[in-house]
Amino acid sequence: MENKTSLIAAQDVTKTFPLPGGGEQTVLENVSLTIAEGEVVALLGRSGSGKSTLLRILAGLIMPSRGEVKRRNMTLRGPNPDVAMVFQSFALLPWLTVQQNAELGLIARGIRKEQAADQALHALAMVGLEGFQVAYPKELSGGMRQRVGFARAFVMKPDVLMMDEPFSALDVLTAENLRGEISDLWQKGTFPAKSILVVTHNIEEAVLLADRIVVLGANPGTIRGEMRVDMPRRRDKNAPRFKALVDHIYTVMTNPDAHVGELPATPARRFAMLPHARAGGISGLLEILHERGGGEDLPRLASDLRLEIDDLLPTVDAAALLGFAKIDQGSVTITSSGENFAMADVHRSHEIFKEQLLREVPIAGTTLRVLEQKKNAKIGKDFLLDILDEHFSNSEAERQFQTLVDWGRYAHVFEYDADEERPYLADPE
Repeated sequence: MENKTSLIAAQDVTKTFPLPGGGEQTVLENVSLTIAEGEVVALLGRSGSGKSTLLRILAGLIMPSRGEVKRRNMTLRGPNPDVAMVFQSFALLPWLTVQQNAELGLIARGIRKEQAADQALHALAMVGLEGFQVAYPKELSGGMRQRVGFARAFVMKPDVLMMDEPFSALDVLTAENLRGEISDLWQKGTFPAKSILVVTHNIEEAVLLADRIVVLGANPGTIRGEMRVDMPRRRDKNAPRFKALVDHIYTVMTNPDAHVGELPATPARRFAMLPHARAGGISGLLEILHERGGGEDLPRLASDLRLEIDDLLPTVDAAALLGFAKIDQGSVTITSSGENFAMADVHRSHEIFKEQLLREVPIAGTTLRVLEQKKNAKIGKDFLLDILDEHFSNSEAERQFQTLVDWGRYAHVFEYDADEERPYLADPE
């Protein structure tokens, strides 16, 4: 960023508002932020973090109580002429046509009507609204109205396009489509702005769009830290790296004490589906394999145990996932880790299970890290279900949670309070 031109910079910005009963409320405190040419920046924070207030200060729509904002190294003392805004609420004038709404900013700048019309039609074509120029907002869907909002901003060719929760009022599919189109325009180099600043509370949206994510703390709003999104566009939401970034930011957002930091560049694994097998069953399988010389034909093993092979497979798959066994052409063979587990005393067997669980099952490691960062060493069940819901259906997420609890308790990684529905950090003793 050192070699890039600074377009907007906030320096130690604090914003307070008077309270009706006297006194004041501090919404932002000592916030410093630079938007450089050629980057997409996402402001991510919970309610009360002052995201929209900061956006409006950078746009010059409201003035800071302390500190200053600079545009191209000049102090900003009014509306910023270098920015254009896209709002959550569309903000179209219902008595004007689509084209007239798109021309508004240009007309206000004194651009000739013919030139404004040409530029508006070009912008409408960029957002897929050819043929709708004479329609009125009431005739359009929510997604189409927001496209008009984008076209109205595009015609201004701003240094920085500012977007305040631009997709939150849209249905899921429409929002996803628009995000993809914005990202594609940026990637192709045809985007009519030098930089983008987007305010959002949606973690996936931030990872989809941004090169840099700035995380704000709340009450008052402060910058907790930032991280870069090291993925090429167009980004695949199912890619392991994408899911790892989302999970990392989710952990940061739900734990005010967590360090924002950067996620290691090593590609992360997608949370694998945990086979629905109890830890005791895995232990029993490994002991049987050890007693039988380390391996066995699966159909014979199922027959000897008087089980249907489909009932045996989850336990075998679980042993393989944990690195205790290998499956090859209908046979299961114990690994060296499995042998060590089967031969160990009770205390050591739990330690080995813990080592393999944290090594091979990413969600277990995520759970442990979050618990260690919480002051009370507890987290709610819903926190883990929210993470699992990103990878599985609601019903499967619940089953995954139950399996995780069983394995985590067996490994003494964490305990579980069923009354409060809260995992909590296990006593190391």
